[in-house]
Amino acid sequence: MSNNGSNKNRIANCEPVLRIRNLRKTYMQGKIPVHALDDVSFDVKKGEFLSIVGPSGSGKSTLLSMIGLLDRPTGGSVFIDDVEITRAKESEAPRIRREKIGFVFQHFNLLSTLNAMENVDIAMRFTGVSKNKRKERAFELLIQVGLGDRVKHKPSELSGGQQQRVAIARALANEPAILLADEPTGAVDTKTREVIVELLKGLSEKGQTIIVVTHDMDVARQTDRIITMRDGAIASDTWSEMK
Repeated sequence: MSNNGSNKNRIANCEPVLRIRNLRKTYMQGKIPVHALDDVSFDVKKGEFLSIVGPSGSGKSTLLSMIGLLDRPTGGSVFIDDVEITRAKESEAPRIRREKIGFVFQHFNLLSTLNAMENVDIAMRFTGVSKNKRKERAFELLIQVGLGDRVKHKPSELSGGQQQRVAIARALANEPAILLADEPTGAVDTKTREVIVELLKGLSEKGQTIIVVTHDMDVARQTDRIITMRDGAIASDTWSEMK
C-alpha cells in the first residue's frame, strides 16, 4: 500500500537543501558536441530521499559529479544551503565537499589497513575536531549503522554489507547537508540490499537529505521521489508509490 501522501507531507514544509538550475555539461568527441547534461533543473528538500535512474549514458553519474563538485558544469548553477558551489574556486572545493557532502560509493572505498573506527575517524581528520571527539563520534555512528561490535574489524574481516555500512557512517561523519550515494547496493546481495535501503530510509526520516543513483528500480521505488534521466535531460520526476 502506498504512503505517497505521507512522504510528501513529511517534507512539505522543509526548505530546499539543493537547488539545480539550468545545469549543462557538454563534452567534445572530436568536433562533435555531446550533451551529457542538457538544461537540468530541480530542487531537493531537507530530509528528502531521492533516486536518480536511467540507462547508461543518460547523465546520472555526470549529474552526481556536478553536485559533488567532482566536475564542473559547462553552464548553469548548483546551490547547497543557498550557496552557489559552482562558483567556488578549485582551492575551496575540498572544504565544501568535506563540510557539505557525504559520499557513498558502490565499492565502499575503505582503507584496507584501517579498522572500521579508523575509516570513519579519517573523514574528520582535517576539520579541527579533537582526537577524542572524533573517536566518540565515529563510535556513535558505527552504533547507528548497527556495527557497534565491529569497530576494530578491518574491511577484510567484514562482509560487503558491513563494509557499506562503515562507508555510510564515514559519509555521515561531518554532518553533511547532502548524502550522495552512487549505486550503494550494486556490490551486495539482495538481502543486504534491503538492509542498506532500510538504513538510508531511516536516515532520511531523521532529516538527512539523500540522493542515490541506481540501476535498481526495486531500490528506487523505496525512495520518496524518482527522477528518470534520458539523453542528459529529465524524462520524468515523480513521487514513488512504494515507500
